[in-house]
Amino acid sequence: MGQLPYVNSFKSLTAYQKARGMAAAIFAASKQFPREEMYSLTDQVRRSSRAVGANLAEAWAKRDYEKHFVSKLTDADAEQLETQHWLEVARDCGYLDEQQTKLLLAQTEEVGRLIGSMIAHATSFCAPKPMREPDPTYDFQPEANDNGPFPADLLTN
Repeated sequence: MGQLPYVNSFKSLTAYQKARGMAAAIFAASKQFPREEMYSLTDQVRRSSRAVGANLAEAWAKRDYEKHFVSKLTDADAEQLETQHWLEVARDCGYLDEQQTKLLLAQTEEVGRLIGSMIAHATSFCAPKPMREPDPTYDFQPEANDNGPFPADLLTN
């Protein structure tokens, strides 16, 4: 496998682009759901599908800390799995036919594979950086008295 191009923005991530396409396809398909599902199934599948891309964007912002990066990626993966569940419920209710469901699930599963690959290769997305400045060095010589480092005039009442 060849070297992948360097990515400067979450918008350039293949997983993010595919997640946006998936969310748009699900939105279009969910327009045909019955009106009584507007605040339940329709809302759930739209919300979870949109959350995948949002979590990828958040993960990108947290890539300075690999564990935070992976945590947000696992949130994105959980949302895509939730989306798969809602798509299957929509099929079970007769709101999506087999072909629509198959196509949407294929998109969702592809996004899941891309997220899984990002999790497996998180180190390549997270540049190693020092967590903080090095400890300072002090050049301090205490005065030769019994007061330690404090001048005698500071210790008198």
